[in-house]
Amino acid sequence: MTFVQSLRSLVPLAVGLLVGGVGATLYVQSQPGEAGSPEARANRLEVELQRAHNRVAALEAAEPQGRRRPGRTLVDGARTIAEDIREGRSVSPDDLFRASQPLLRDLAPLLDRMRVKQQRQMIDSMTGELARKYNLTPQQQDALKQWFEQKTEAEAKRFSDLVGRDGTRLQDLMQASRDVRPDEGLDGFMAGILSGDKLTTFKAERMAQQAERVQQDADMRVARLDALVKLDDAQRDEMFGVMARTSRDYDPAMKLEGVGGAIGATPAGSRQQAMLGVLRPEQRAVYQAEQQRRREEAAKDMDAIGLTLPADWDMFNNDF
Repeated sequence: MTFVQSLRSLVPLAVGLLVGGVGATLYVQSQPGEAGSPEARANRLEVELQRAHNRVAALEAAEPQGRRRPGRTLVDGARTIAEDIREGRSVSPDDLFRASQPLLRDLAPLLDRMRVKQQRQMIDSMTGELARKYNLTPQQQDALKQWFEQKTEAEAKRFSDLVGRDGTRLQDLMQASRDVRPDEGLDGFMAGILSGDKLTTFKAERMAQQAERVQQDADMRVARLDALVKLDDAQRDEMFGVMARTSRDYDPAMKLEGVGGAIGATPAGSRQQAMLGVLRPEQRAVYQAEQQRRREEAAKDMDAIGLTLPADWDMFNNDF
């Protein structure tokens, strides 16, 4: 997946939910005009700016007691984007996101409710499965469903807080959307309503589910890296250990086995540091060359639509 494709997969999530696309529309309308001049793009953005202003005014009239706060507004942000393009200054996807943040803050309650509603089918499914497996009483089922709903609401609020927080980047939203675990914390809750053999069975099945998640995720990452740098058998085992032990679902009770038997301790440091520590110098050179190639390609893609690639963008987009 290219940089632009990965960006487009997130923009509709965080920005495209806005009225008519004051985030997404700014993105589209900032593309080069027929003549390709910054002035042409700025002129079109100013037209969108007026449309955005009219939409915001309508929203404020409909909700006079809304969550408006002092500071920069959506119109201020859009005007800044237009001025930057007119003056030839760089504009990044993060700049477009920050310009849309004031309206996202005002729409946060609505977006929270939308996310909670989307999760209700998952809640019913998981509650039904657990009720069947462990013969839960109606009272236990109600308590479980309430726990899921409270967790979903807290997760929705956490995401909305991140969207509205000063300094949030699009990459932060990408990571947050990947980090969602509807069943995180379920072990503790179920330990409070199950006992005896039922609790033992639940813990065993949960450990097996987590181990499968860890293995699938680690296998995927190792396969991608192997295709790039050609790992040997010993490196594949060690790299599997790196990927597995740095997984969010990893539990120290899990036993990791490779081609040569049990996998030893993971090198110290972050996943990136540990991974590079396993590679030989020539493999690290291939890895870094691919990183640079992706950056140059992404910068070219961004430049084609009048944007600048953020300096700290993760070019591997969580591939490894």
